[in-house]
Amino acid sequence: MKNVLLTVLLALFISGTFAQKTNNYKLIVVAFYNLENYYDTIHNPAVKDEDFTPNGAMHYTSKIYWDKTEHLAKVISLIGTDIHPGTVDGPALLGVAEIENDTVLNDLTHNHFISARKYQFVHYDSKDARGIDVALIYNPKYFVVEQSRAIAVKFPGSKKFFTRDILWVKGKLDGETVSVYVNHWPSRLGGEEKSAPFRKLAASICKRHIDSIAFADGVQKVIIMGDFNDDPISSSIIDILGAKEKKETVKKNGIYNPWIELFKKGNGTLAFEDTWSLFDQIMLTAPWLNQQQSGYFYKQQLIFNREFMIEHIGPYKGYPMRTYDGNNYRGGFSDHFPTYVVLLKKLL
Repeated sequence: MKNVLLTVLLALFISGTFAQKTNNYKLIVVAFYNLENYYDTIHNPAVKDEDFTPNGAMHYTSKIYWDKTEHLAKVISLIGTDIHPGTVDGPALLGVAEIENDTVLNDLTHNHFISARKYQFVHYDSKDARGIDVALIYNPKYFVVEQSRAIAVKFPGSKKFFTRDILWVKGKLDGETVSVYVNHWPSRLGGEEKSAPFRKLAASICKRHIDSIAFADGVQKVIIMGDFNDDPISSSIIDILGAKEKKETVKKNGIYNPWIELFKKGNGTLAFEDTWSLFDQIMLTAPWLNQQQSGYFYKQQLIFNREFMIEHIGPYKGYPMRTYDGNNYRGGFSDHFPTYVVLLKKLL
């Protein structure tokens, strides 16, 4: 709880000083949010979603569904808006995980909290057994989609075992060519060590695609975001993606991970047995690090964890306020806090 409160206080302090330092810059927010089992209420026989139906174990009724939609939209409406007056539009790009289909994305983006932004999205149905996918929600005022594809993550030796696809979207962010990868790597079911090879496989698939784009078109501005089910210091991130903690150590074709230092200080986006993890990360390739360029550059990273999103009683006190406690509806938001990065571009 102490670390969460310190993060909240830091964010409030930043919001009071950041605007003064960025008046000569245009600002864009890029975010990621695991929406925690954001299903519709209709059973899909092709996937294991029975629990999230009115007659299922969760008693997941329309009332609960619309309540959850309202809560998620409220959080999204606020991400980044307290940092600078220019961010009233919130995230220009928002990667999301644990969504069932385009139905929930349509309902979410049309919610009154964020409908004025006219969000659009890119989504593909994956072969994940639970029927949950990733998606990229974007504001067409800032981003224009040019290409996209779902990159399958299949485990060797299995004809059926797929996890969530990696979503690749390429487009123009305020005129600049940018590639975005939205990830939700395999969980730690069965234990961290036993499941680690699956996340390393997902990392290698993502890295190969990034490298293939760089080989074909040159090193580009790339954003790698997601719920990696690994911390910033895990082997999948450090060894496979090759993400670096220090900007000065990032090579021309390398990746910078701004979350390593925060994690080492005890900050996190989700908690289990009073231990914080920082699975929800946004990483950037080297071209984002040059602050003297004419385009957008990386400025800072933040965990969005406001007081109303935090449990204040019970066994999960201090944790993100989740939707369910077991099979009992808790009425929260998600068991993950969202993360975001701020990008700046000097005004002419």
